[in-house]
Amino acid sequence: MKRSLTIRGHRTSVSLEPEFWTALKTIARAERKSLAALVAEIDSQRRGPLTRNLRLAVLKRLSDPRS
Repeated sequence: MKRSLTIRGHRTSVSLEPEFWTALKTIARAERKSLAALVAEIDSQRRGPLTRNLRLAVLKRLSDPRS
């Protein structure tokens, strides 16, 4: 599933499986952030492709919610 987001003023399209989008929305809601703000935060710390880092962030946050 492809979504368009604005990350730090730059419009980009991101393709992820629906389950990862659902998880990212759940995490953003729990952290009281917009989905775009959460993705921008992950993007600012990433190494490598954004989609890979989004998937890893979901796994990390779901396994350790304090991270």
